[in-house]
Amino acid sequence: MSSIIRIIKTTIISISLLLAFSVNAHADSTVSKFILPDQFKTSVVEDLNGKIIYLDFWASWCAPCRESFPWMNMLHKKYADRGLVVIAVNLDENQQDAQQFLKELPAEFQVIYDPEGELAEIYNVQGMPSSYLFNRNGKLVSTHIGFKNRDADVLQTSITSLLN
Repeated sequence: MSSIIRIIKTTIISISLLLAFSVNAHADSTVSKFILPDQFKTSVVEDLNGKIIYLDFWASWCAPCRESFPWMNMLHKKYADRGLVVIAVNLDENQQDAQQFLKELPAEFQVIYDPEGELAEIYNVQGMPSSYLFNRNGKLVSTHIGFKNRDADVLQTSITSLLN
């Protein structure tokens, strides 16, 4: 009987440690400040210090991404001179798929490619598209998964409040 109790205790301790590790690993992957690893910085044209950053993860197969691109173009045109930078991160494994998408829906903002999903992993992307809004200090102020035209007003209000 004591060996069964010992096995049960050991199992409970093991499960507890595993759960604690999983929670801490997930917490460590949560981004609270803007991160752009060096391999992606070469694709970004401008200095991002003091800018409002709208970071959007997308893929060519994503239907809501087709709705978000015209809206992001409008954001870029309307607010770039006030300090907004829109960066779209493509996650297609085949860059030709992304290029075809961009022929149909040209981006007037910066596009970087993450075919290995490295940046998406840092940001713990859960769906397409996923957007992250950072204030002028690089602090994450909001996240949004998916895109519908009705989302645009709420997102734009968040952006304009940061620009003021």
